[in-house]
Amino acid sequence: MKKLGRSTLTLGALSLGVLALGSANAATVIKIASMSPLTGSSSDLGLQIRNATELAIKDNKSAFTALGFDLQFVAYDDQGDPTTGTANARRIAADNSILAMVGTLNSGVVIPSSEVLAPSHVAIVSPANTNPKVTDRGLANMNRICARDDSQGPAGADYLVTNLKAKRVYVLNDKTPYGQGLADAAEAFMKTKGASVVSSEGTEEKSDFSSIIGKIKASKADAIYFGGLYGQVGPFSKQLREAGVSIPLMGGDGYDSPDLLSLGGAGAKDIYFTTVAPPLTAVPAARVLSSRYNAAYKKPLAGFGIMGYDSAKVVITGVLNAIKANGNKLPTRTQVETSIRGTKLSAGLLTGTIDFNSVGDRTSAKMYIIQVKNSAAGKLDFSTAGTVTVTSSKK
Repeated sequence: MKKLGRSTLTLGALSLGVLALGSANAATVIKIASMSPLTGSSSDLGLQIRNATELAIKDNKSAFTALGFDLQFVAYDDQGDPTTGTANARRIAADNSILAMVGTLNSGVVIPSSEVLAPSHVAIVSPANTNPKVTDRGLANMNRICARDDSQGPAGADYLVTNLKAKRVYVLNDKTPYGQGLADAAEAFMKTKGASVVSSEGTEEKSDFSSIIGKIKASKADAIYFGGLYGQVGPFSKQLREAGVSIPLMGGDGYDSPDLLSLGGAGAKDIYFTTVAPPLTAVPAARVLSSRYNAAYKKPLAGFGIMGYDSAKVVITGVLNAIKANGNKLPTRTQVETSIRGTKLSAGLLTGTIDFNSVGDRTSAKMYIIQVKNSAAGKLDFSTAGTVTVTSSKK
């Protein structure tokens, strides 16, 4: 019995030694987070951001392994809700292994979340947040690769007035920072082009739009601008057409989801929208990623997936550059924050060169005008009607 005890003790000591050696050689964990709505009415867009970020991290994991780091991905569901997003931001700030984040979808979520993350210097690269306040607050941790509402709203308004010849426009918004900011910018621009804004109002209605449609009919508007998301605009367009109103409906990139077509049905015809996220047909470089995305997630890659992938590439490059600048040692969040803001990247991107001005706006971004119309197969689908390049000055 004594001999057996000594052998057991010896084996135990050896096991502890092996574990200690393994622990000493274990790679240091670096996490990159994403935050977007993974559930709720905007989840189709939010999952595009989440999934594309995950693919980018998988594509670049080996570069971190070579430097002795284990790159990991963690996704947070903000449900499109500012309170949930802010709670997530506190969790991200508390996890010191998270050095940066890709997200969010909604400006109303990223504005308070970025303020929570700013004192901890967790850098954010957004694929989708368009409200001017996102970067105009001057936070060192906040960057975006998409165009702003003060460019997107006027682009949509200009198309509405110049190309669709609208003279009397009914303006709606969903009462969120995103929707209201977009509608306000569009309304201001339309007035400079000589169009009359017959009414401008906000609504949180999601299901019964009969009273609004009645006012639109009475206004004799010849076009509608609605700043909102596809989950609200789809049912609105369906009821609008069913009520006999066939005038064009214009909005922003919150419409950019295949679910707009299923929610709107036949009523989706002649919806137009600007989007900061490119249609797949406009980005030949995304074909390989599209095939991989479809295989991995059983859904087609869309515009916000393309933007999510490029946002993640900027984050990954910024972290790698910070590691190298720190002598191949783990960088601080502040070092990563500075590195990401200073990143200028062209190789390996889908949407062209990305660099940031002093407040975190991309210096040159594209917007696309999309129309819902019949495809060659006779079904309603998205078609590119125009492209606009937006340049941000260095500040």
